[in-house]
Amino acid sequence: MKKMILTIAAVLVSMAAVAQQFEDFFVDRTLRLDYVFAGNNRDQQIYFEQAFTTTRWAGRKSRLADVPLKGNGQLTVRDHATGQTLFVHTFSTLFQEWQATEEATRVNKAFAASYNVPMPKQPVDITVSLTDFHGKVVGSMTHTIDPSDILIRQLGDNGIPYHYIWKGKTLPASEKAADQPGQRDYTPTEGPVGGQPDITECIDLAIVAEGYTRAQMGKFYTDCQRVVDALFAHEPFTSLKDRFNVVAVAAESLTSGPSVPHLGRWSSTPVGTHYDTFYSDRYLMTQDIHRLYDVLASVPFEHIIVLVNSDTYGGGGIYNQLTVTTSDHPTFHQVLVHEFGHAYAGLGDEYFYDDGYESMYPGDTEPWEPNLTTLVDFQSKWADMMPKGTPVPTPADPKVPNYRKITTEKEQRLLDAATQRVGVFEGGGYQSKGVYRPAQECRMKINEVAHFCPVCSRAISRITEFYTSH
Repeated sequence: MKKMILTIAAVLVSMAAVAQQFEDFFVDRTLRLDYVFAGNNRDQQIYFEQAFTTTRWAGRKSRLADVPLKGNGQLTVRDHATGQTLFVHTFSTLFQEWQATEEATRVNKAFAASYNVPMPKQPVDITVSLTDFHGKVVGSMTHTIDPSDILIRQLGDNGIPYHYIWKGKTLPASEKAADQPGQRDYTPTEGPVGGQPDITECIDLAIVAEGYTRAQMGKFYTDCQRVVDALFAHEPFTSLKDRFNVVAVAAESLTSGPSVPHLGRWSSTPVGTHYDTFYSDRYLMTQDIHRLYDVLASVPFEHIIVLVNSDTYGGGGIYNQLTVTTSDHPTFHQVLVHEFGHAYAGLGDEYFYDDGYESMYPGDTEPWEPNLTTLVDFQSKWADMMPKGTPVPTPADPKVPNYRKITTEKEQRLLDAATQRVGVFEGGGYQSKGVYRPAQECRMKINEVAHFCPVCSRAISRITEFYTSH
C-alpha cells in the first residue's frame, strides 16, 4: 500500500510539473521564426533568416513536448543549458511538395517558411528538420535563440483591421486581456455574447483577405461568414465549434482577384497568391509565407485560411501551414472543408491516379497521415474501428453509384452512406495500388459527398482535443 501511495504521489508530482512547464520556461509572448528552405529533388538546405516577437501566445500551454502527428518536418525547442525538450511543432511544406516535381530535377529553388513558438525565458537551441517519404531526416539545422537578443524585432500594430466572426469562448467580464496590438474590434457574434475571445482555451483561426480591394471589404466579411457556416456545418466541426475562435483579417489589395500567370495577369495582393503553382493551373498557393505572417502580426492565430476573391476553382492545404481557397466557385463549401482537412488535421488525399506519384507513399513505410495506410503498421491507424470480419483489402460495394453519374436523390443517399462504412479500400494518396483508405467515399476523396468518413472525423476530433484540453 505504501508503495502504491508513493507511486500515485510521483504521478501527481509529474502531472504538476507538466502543468507548470509553460510558466517555468516561457512567457506569454510569441516568438516568430523565419526560415528559407532551398534545394532540388535530391538535396535540401535550411537557413534561419530572422526572429520577431509579438504580444500574447495563442498556442497550447500543455503537452508542449508532444505532437499529435509527425508531418514532413519538425521544429524542436530545447533548453540551451540542459538540453531538455521544451516544445515541439510538426509541419509540412510547399518546398517538399515541389521537390517531387519535374522542375526540381533541373533547378534549385528557395521557399519561405515561418513558425510561431512561445517566447522562452532563457536561451534555447532550435532544431528544424525535414524528412523524406520514408520518414528519414534528410535535412537539419540547429541554431540558438537568446530572448535578450536586441535584433529580435518587436512587432506592433500593423494597422490592418480585423473582426471576430465567431468566438468559441470569451474571457469573463472581470478579466482583461493582456495588451494586444489592434485590439479594436471585438464585435459580438453568434458565439458567447460580448467579451473578448479566450485565445488560450480555443484554437485561433485567422481568415486573411486576398484579392479584395478596399471597396470590396463588405463582400470579404460576408464571405468570411460563409466560411464559418460551411466549416461548422460539417461534423465533427459542428460539435467542436466552441473550441474555435475565427477572426477575419481585412488586408486590402490594390487590385481585385489573384494572379493568373497563364492569362498573363499579375495582381497586387497582400500575400501574393497565384494560380499555376508548380505549373498546375488549378493549384492556387503562395510561396511567400513571411508576407503572410507580416499581415497577421497584430492577430493571435494558430491556423490560417487565405480567402481568395475569385470564382475560379483552385486552392490547397498544407499541414500546420495554411489553407488557400477561393470565395465564389460553386464548389466553395466542399473545397474549403477538404483543404482545411489537410492543413488542420493532416488528412491525406484519398483519391488516386495511375501512380504518377508512386514514390510519395513507399510500400515499406506507414504514412503519418491518419487516414492512409500501407498496412505496414495498420494497428496504429483505424484497425480498432473495423467491424469484425471485414476483409482486407475491402471490396467496393457495387451498389454505390459512380459520383459522376448521380441523377436522383436515392443515388445521392447511397453515395453519402458509403462514407460511413469503415474498411480498408485500396487506392489513396494518389496511388491506385499499395495505399489504402478507410472508406469507399469520403470528403477527402470526392467533393460530391456530404460527410467525412468516421476515421477522418475521429482524426479531426483527436487533434482538436490535443490542442484544447489541459
